[in-house]
Amino acid sequence: MLRAPRKAADCTLGAVQFPNVRFLLSVASQQQFPQEPAREVAFAGRSNAGKSSAINTIMARNGLARTSKTPGRTRLLNFFEVEPGQRIVDLPGYGYATAPPPERKQWTELINSLPEREFIAGLFLIIDIRRGLKDEDVQLVEWALASGWQVHALLTKADKLNQRERAAALKEAQARLPEAVTAQVFSSHERIGVEAAQKRLLQMLSS
Repeated sequence: MLRAPRKAADCTLGAVQFPNVRFLLSVASQQQFPQEPAREVAFAGRSNAGKSSAINTIMARNGLARTSKTPGRTRLLNFFEVEPGQRIVDLPGYGYATAPPPERKQWTELINSLPEREFIAGLFLIIDIRRGLKDEDVQLVEWALASGWQVHALLTKADKLNQRERAAALKEAQARLPEAVTAQVFSSHERIGVEAAQKRLLQMLSS
């Protein structure tokens, strides 16, 4: 369910959209970034928002992105090839303070260097629907838009709320997000909104 039109509606999983997706490489420095021309979409969110589960569900690949009961397990920038010329980038989660300061500094420098890449086309922002948008999320959206990226907000764990609560949470998020940002509710567990998320990702990778 995208921002336009602003109407709440759950979507279920359709045909698999990404049959050739594969892990490409993990990156710890700018020098390791893939250099082959491609359109890239980054996935980012707070450490406990369900980012890895969302990637796996959207890609219809269990275990593609590593999931854990311990938040903050993504410690590098992980690149996945969707098709030749199309990639997604799994960014380390933010808002989780147990990683050593030098490691967090390394992530920050890497992520801040992404706008310098000509390949980044968009950002999927992963938000726990029960927690709503935090200041850090809004700052990330503003940073991404200033970099010229498209932004799509994925309100995950929607199965934890009833339909009325989902609609209210989506409306509240849309009120805080800039008009250019699309948004939807999503659940990996009950596969709510999966087809809509797949289509939005394809738009970013293809447009």
